Amino acid sequence: MNEYIPVFVLGAVAVAFALVSVVIAAVIGPKRYNRAKLDAYECGIEPTAQPMGAGRYPVKFYLTAMLFIIFDIEIVFLYPWAVHFDALGVFGLLAMMMFIVSAAVAYAYEWRRGGLSWD
Repeated sequence: MNEYIPVFVLGAVAVAFALVSVVIAAVIGPKRYNRAKLDAYECGIEPTAQPMGAGRYPVKFYLTAMLFIIFDIEIVFLYPWAVHFDALGVFGLLAMMMFIVSAAVAYAYEWRRGGLSWD
């Protein structure tokens, strides 16, 4: 159990830092509010009231976010392989080559389908 004490201490320090930062910002932060500060930021365009369900986002935004998450997670799998590259031998090299090829095929498929073009 003594091996985990530094992990618990680091977690406690992180939580304490977050809580203290929020409290200090609320206490010493500026308190002058006006209508412009309280309005939603809309890239300089005045927001207009819309009926329920009318202001929908295009699906392209969600597809781009999902593609980023998927390819980001795939690339994260390269880090353990890079750390233990010498210990894995030829089997590890072949497995990682198959993984990279499958990621490249998925990337090429999305590129060909137009999922990466921003219209």
